[in-house]
Amino acid sequence: MQRLILAFIAGGLFGSGLFVSGMTDTTKVQGWLDVFGNWDPTLAFVMGGAIIPMAIAWAFTKGRKPLVGGDFPAPPEPKLGRNLVVGSVLFGMGWGLAGLCPGPAVASLSYGGWPHWVFFAAMLAGMFAAPAVRARVDRAVPAE
Repeated sequence: MQRLILAFIAGGLFGSGLFVSGMTDTTKVQGWLDVFGNWDPTLAFVMGGAIIPMAIAWAFTKGRKPLVGGDFPAPPEPKLGRNLVVGSVLFGMGWGLAGLCPGPAVASLSYGGWPHWVFFAAMLAGMFAAPAVRARVDRAVPAE
């Protein structure tokens, strides 16, 4: 139960931070991604304000256990391959077109209206379809 309560608090804090920072405002996100047009650099400070403290927090996890049990995940293998490149390109295209990525999409469901629900449904459909599409691509063009 303690784990669920902490997850609820952390999720609420995360969603509130996304809202307050402007990450759920699709026009602000698209303005940040429009580096060759009417660029809005303010979200760069939001990103830095998230990445820097998290990097410091991860440095303190070595040799420690989470408060509510389990283990911290191992760092991912730093391997640049087809799956990472294709996934990054697709993620970036979706983020640029819609102005939302998964976290802000969930955070905006309560106030964003039907377009946010449509995006969320499409995002879930893509997540469920991704393993089948990946298996088909891997059969057609094996990874090296």
